Amino acid sequence: MPYDVAAVRAHFPALREGAAHFDGPGGSQTPDVVAEAVARTLTSAVANRGAVTPAERRADRIVHDARSAMGDLLGVVPEGVVFGRSATELTFMVARTLAQGWGPGDEVVVTRLDHDANVRPWVIAAEHAGAAVTLADFEPLTGELPGVDIAHVVSERTRLVAVTGASNLIGTRPDLCGLAEIAHAVGAQLYVDGVHSTAHVFTDVEASGADFWVCSPYKFLGPHLGVLGARPETLEALRPEKLKPATDTVPERFELGTLPYELLAGTTAAVDFLAGLAPSDSGASRRERLASSYAALEEHEDELLAWLEPRIRALPGVRVYSNARRRTPTLLFTSDRLPPQAIRAALAEVGVNAPAGNFYAWETSHHLGLGAEGGVRVGLAPYTDQSDVERLVAGLTDVLG
Repeated sequence: MPYDVAAVRAHFPALREGAAHFDGPGGSQTPDVVAEAVARTLTSAVANRGAVTPAERRADRIVHDARSAMGDLLGVVPEGVVFGRSATELTFMVARTLAQGWGPGDEVVVTRLDHDANVRPWVIAAEHAGAAVTLADFEPLTGELPGVDIAHVVSERTRLVAVTGASNLIGTRPDLCGLAEIAHAVGAQLYVDGVHSTAHVFTDVEASGADFWVCSPYKFLGPHLGVLGARPETLEALRPEKLKPATDTVPERFELGTLPYELLAGTTAAVDFLAGLAPSDSGASRRERLASSYAALEEHEDELLAWLEPRIRALPGVRVYSNARRRTPTLLFTSDRLPPQAIRAALAEVGVNAPAGNFYAWETSHHLGLGAEGGVRVGLAPYTDQSDVERLVAGLTDVLG
């Protein structure tokens, strides 16, 4: 059965405002079931987690449900799911914690393909520990991150390799399995920023070889918070800073303060919504339904991208920087006729939301020669339809053609 984008769009109240949204990489629109789950939790009796009162039990159930949902989404056990305020905050926490065991002579590898949230936390942690940092390049013309380049910069002193699951700026999807083999061969761990990838690609943390995988539900139809997935035994080896009376149990030892129950309820609803994007067998598990849904979603987004991309590339004076063989449905481009922010503003005038900038992919943008200005970024989402991409092309044709 084909992907029913009309049925999907019916769940997004924000679309009734009339804009065509290509700003999903910065944060997706929210389906009604997610908003209802958040509101229902806020208007129900909740308390600190416990087993005595109904309010305590409700809070405890919400947390367990969210861990189970994110475990299904990422392919990890619920005991390996950590919640935090954002992916950036979680990465800073893991970096500080891991750096407790680093010292002079140790090395960390980061890449120019990454969002700064998977670069700066490691640079800062390494500096505090006296460890060295190597910044691995990607090929600017193709957008590829060759594994051989990573292999040349790791050594027996490398403690960690940090890499993106997919570039939030140009969409490149590196070979994570290959990079994991390179990192593990020298005894290093692999930390993957899956914030952009998780919204578009079926995730299997174990199969990817990642030791840590961080993501943000608000990129895949959920509320604003961060999630870290790892093996429980990997988390057991870490001793994060925490309050003295706080539990030492994994994964709770990494969660500072009371969790935002309403956001966790919304996260569970978002995962369930994703699991229902495509028909599946009635007896299928949520993990199996997610696999089917992501397969349908990728096919839908690929079809739209196949129609859209050549038309953008054909516009006079336009240069597209998203050229990797494997990538998400994300296009970054510039024009020799107008600066990125002027294009953004002109599109907004006709109800097309396509933001411009470097989107915190600081190293990526500079390595492409775009500096802090960056380019115009077009991102597809589960609710994007053919009329949206036609409106985008029409708007760009009027502005640049």
